Amino acid sequence: MMMLQNSGVFRLLVILSLLAGIPNFAVAQQLTQTIRGRVIDKESQEPLIGATVTIYSLSPAIGATTDVDGYFRLEQVPVGRHTLRISFVGYEEQVLPELLLGSGKEMILTIGLTESFRNLKEVVVSAGQQAKGAPLNEMATLSARSISVEETKRYAASINDPARAALNYAGVGGSDDMSNEIVVRGNSPRGVLWRVEGVEVPNPSHFADEGAAGGAISMLSVNMLDNSDFYTGAFPSEYGNALSGVFDIRLRNGNNEKREYAFQAGVLGVDFAAEGPFKKGAKASYLANYRYSTLAMLNAAGIKIAGDATPNFQDFSFKVRVPTSKAGIFSLWGLGGLSNQNLRADRNPDNWKEYYDQFDDVFSSNMGATGLTHMLFLGKDDYLETTLSYSAKTTSINFDSISTEAEAFPIYHQRIAYNTTRLSTLYNRKFNNQHTLRSGIILSHMGYDASSDGQDDDYRFVRLIRQEGTTSMVQGYSQWKYRLSEKITVNTGLHATYFALNSKSSIEPRFGLKWQLVPGRSLSAGVGLHSRHEALSTYFTEQRVQDAVVLPNRNLGFTKAAHYVLAYDHLLRPDLRLKAETYYQHLYNVPVGVNGSSLSTLNASGGFTTDSLINKGTGRNYGLELTLEKFFTNNFYYLMTASLYESKYTATDGIERSTRFNGNYITNFLAGKEFRVGKGGKNLIGTNIKLLWAGGNRYTPIDLEKSREKGDAVYREDQAYAAQADAYFRSDIRVSFRKNNPKASYILSLDLQNVTNRQNMYAQYYDRKAKEIKTNYQMGLVPVLNYRIEF
Repeated sequence: MMMLQNSGVFRLLVILSLLAGIPNFAVAQQLTQTIRGRVIDKESQEPLIGATVTIYSLSPAIGATTDVDGYFRLEQVPVGRHTLRISFVGYEEQVLPELLLGSGKEMILTIGLTESFRNLKEVVVSAGQQAKGAPLNEMATLSARSISVEETKRYAASINDPARAALNYAGVGGSDDMSNEIVVRGNSPRGVLWRVEGVEVPNPSHFADEGAAGGAISMLSVNMLDNSDFYTGAFPSEYGNALSGVFDIRLRNGNNEKREYAFQAGVLGVDFAAEGPFKKGAKASYLANYRYSTLAMLNAAGIKIAGDATPNFQDFSFKVRVPTSKAGIFSLWGLGGLSNQNLRADRNPDNWKEYYDQFDDVFSSNMGATGLTHMLFLGKDDYLETTLSYSAKTTSINFDSISTEAEAFPIYHQRIAYNTTRLSTLYNRKFNNQHTLRSGIILSHMGYDASSDGQDDDYRFVRLIRQEGTTSMVQGYSQWKYRLSEKITVNTGLHATYFALNSKSSIEPRFGLKWQLVPGRSLSAGVGLHSRHEALSTYFTEQRVQDAVVLPNRNLGFTKAAHYVLAYDHLLRPDLRLKAETYYQHLYNVPVGVNGSSLSTLNASGGFTTDSLINKGTGRNYGLELTLEKFFTNNFYYLMTASLYESKYTATDGIERSTRFNGNYITNFLAGKEFRVGKGGKNLIGTNIKLLWAGGNRYTPIDLEKSREKGDAVYREDQAYAAQADAYFRSDIRVSFRKNNPKASYILSLDLQNVTNRQNMYAQYYDRKAKEIKTNYQMGLVPVLNYRIEF
């Protein structure tokens, strides 16, 4: 995200968007749309025949029952927000509150119901809207919630990014406004696992550094997303290679009955999405989205809002779904993006005002992933899901010093490329309403081509990495859900990993227990071991010993963590939930620097180290999280979260210190209100606000006198991360207007991020030219204007 420098351009964008969005206000007829979908057993994925779907927000209520394939259809539904109740004999009722139905797109739902513990011949009524935010994965016990697409669009400052939406939840913070990387319970962002369609993928963000788990802009378009799961600890057994959190992203299926389109233009990019059936009457569907950087297009037209350093990016994603009568369901999916930014020094040295004005900094980051998924139903109660995927990621940096004669001298060059072919298969069987078993295996063939050169302490340009080859990783897991009684559910399992690069392995038991005290009140506990290998570049660090190249980090083992979590969930009323979680995490086998160093990988977020590392470090995170959430009812919602935590680490110097991410506290307040306007209340004005107050970043102080002597920054390593920035505060506002017409919906929105333009400290640096310590600040006021048409 870049701040709009040219106020005239900004005003022009506003005027054009308003003019483009002026529809025919004379339309007076009742606007309606279709709600349809499928009701299935949540655990076996089998269709439920004869389930009832009722819209009880209408008077009189209207409803439908599912057919022999579990499908239902509700036509001529007035546009606006509606609450659905789904019920089936012998299953727990589910309520979906305040779903937003627009005139431009049909609403297509897949609804999973949980079979009741007792085989009752009646519907089991649940306590209000307990399903709100519940994870899609039925094996999850606690520290998990689903992120809806509608929330991702609605929350202030989320700007259609699921990672930024997750920043609103308890225990989750950020380290940099310019990045969507997330810090979960004080852990390094590198501990987060990204999955798309059930398989691990590289970090799906533009402008992402090597080894980073986030970037400036997400490649995931809301046009493609389905509701997805997000975990903050004690994950189920199927998730491996994760230490702190998991994003389990799902792509939605395209409309298989009619063609629909969406066009979106805003400060961040211009999108176009298309979906529909391949032919009329067929069940197969497609969905695709393409986006290109708005600033890059304006730059090409001569409007240089960000100067010559305009960030340039584009991405494309798709999903093709082909169901068959006997061979199962085939899905072909993919996403990818290209991004680059060229910061080039002015060739006239008289224009160099700051030290870094005399450098060229050329950066690019590209990522892609695609897969073929096959889901085969073996019987009424079991299925096999297999995915063959391929992913690749390349990061390139060229950082050069420019002399007064305009000659370039290399300072740091890097090109690191990875590719992975992965075969993943899982078998799921529901034995009865008490027992469900899920087991799987993941085979990964990993290729790497890493090269890096940079200046050493004597300013010689030397080789840092030069490695090329392949390796592999094997993962297996099994998990069992056992409903011990009507009130007690146990989720237990085991995950095992073998890493062929250095023959390291990890065995990780997991256990979760949920006790439903009374309807609407539950107590849960979870424990588990978790591990993650380092970014591959870490293993390839080179050092010279008597003119021979050695790889000191080649045999590094997995970083491991034991998670312990207790949770209490109380539904105070049908639309108000109070939740508390407390946790303790013991991290061990952590790679740290040798010989009394304070270096630990627990403080890393991006890039790679050239230091020798050994698995002798430890860490511990513990805290308390509180959430009070009023669901979106009566056109109003709010979400309040508070997190108190400590994040500590110990390296080979034997001193326990705060980690870089130990902010100690995070508080969030979000609220929003919608107003129905226009004839019949068919249009909506949305107002949303977010307030964030959190502890500042930790950093290592700079020794000014020694820095002046050396001519470069010298840090006080004996005070590693002892200093802390002032408290971080930010306020964000989002305002939107939705106009529903018979053939299309028009949505105009404006996000004002950091409304007060508060300067929040990011880090300190030593300015060689001024010979002073200076401060970098995070982003100021940023307006993000967006215009969208659905038709």
